[in-house]
Amino acid sequence: MAESSQIYPSLVEKVIVLTGSTASGKSSVAIELAKLIDGEILSLDSIAVYRDMDIGTAKPSQKEQVEVRHHLIDLVDPTEDFSVARYLAAAHEAVNDIKKRRKTPIFVGGTPMFLKGILRGFNSGPAADWNFRKSVEADLEMYGIEALMNRLRQVDPLAANRIHRSDTRRIIRALEFAKITGTPISHHQTQFERTRNASECNVFSLAWPRPILHERINHRVDLMFQQGLHDEVKSLLDRYKQLSRTASQAVGYREIIEGFEQSHTREEMQEHVAAHTRQLARRQETWLRSFQEIQTIAMSEILNITQCAHYLKSLIQK
Repeated sequence: MAESSQIYPSLVEKVIVLTGSTASGKSSVAIELAKLIDGEILSLDSIAVYRDMDIGTAKPSQKEQVEVRHHLIDLVDPTEDFSVARYLAAAHEAVNDIKKRRKTPIFVGGTPMFLKGILRGFNSGPAADWNFRKSVEADLEMYGIEALMNRLRQVDPLAANRIHRSDTRRIIRALEFAKITGTPISHHQTQFERTRNASECNVFSLAWPRPILHERINHRVDLMFQQGLHDEVKSLLDRYKQLSRTASQAVGYREIIEGFEQSHTREEMQEHVAAHTRQLARRQETWLRSFQEIQTIAMSEILNITQCAHYLKSLIQK
C-alpha cells in the first residue's frame, strides 16, 4: 500500500530567493544582502545538506556563518538519501523559526527541484521504490531513452509531453508514481503548477555571459583542488565506506571517486570536474529559464558584490 503524501505549500510570498548557476556568486551576494536587510540564509543545495562534504559544495566558512546565520546545511551523513520532501519539511520549519524572530529568510542555491518546491509547493507522493528504479535504470541502459519515453507515453502522456527527455530522474519518478498509485503523476500535481509573474516575487537569478561563467567555474574548481577536494573525497570514503546515491553522484565528488577507481591523475580528475561543472551550469540555466517567477540580474553590468546586494535590496518588495 502506498504511503500517504505530504503536502508542502509554496513559500514564495514569505521569502527572498537568490538563485543562478553554479559559480555565479550567489553565496557572496547573499551574505552582503543579509547584512543589509537583517536576513538569515537557507541553503538551496541538495549536496550541502551532507556533513563533511564541504569543499566541493563551497559551504560558507565559519567566519561567514558567524557573520550571517545559515540553515539547511550539514543535516545528515552522506550515507543517507535525502529527498525533496525531507528538504521541504526542514525548510518550512526553518522559515517559521526565522519569521518568529522577525528576521528575513533568504534562500540561496541552484538545485532545481528544491527551488520548484519553494516557489510552487510540492506533494511528495509515495516513497521511492529503489528496486523499481534500479530496474528502470537497467532498461534505460539496455534499450535507450526513446524506449523509456514510449513507456511513459503509455502510462502518462501528459507527463511525457511535459518532461524533457534528458531529465531521466523525473521520467523514472513518473513511471514509479504510476506503478505505485495506479494514477498518473500529471493528474496528481496540477495544483502545484501555478506560476506567478516575476514582478510579484522576490526571486532573483544572477546571470553571467557564458565565457565569463566558464572562467569563473574553472577558477572555482582550481581553488577547490588547492583547498584539498581530492583529500576530502578520500577522507569521506575512508570514513563512510559507501556514500548514498545522491552524495556519490554529486559533481565534484563523482569524478574523483571514479578517478580513484580508474587510477586517474589529479590533473585528469580536475579536468573532468571542470567539464562536468560547466555542463551542470548549462542545465541549471535551462531550468531557470522555465521559471516565470525569476527576475534575472545581469552580473556583467554590476561592478561588485556590494553593489549587487544594494541593487537587490532596492528591488525587494516589502
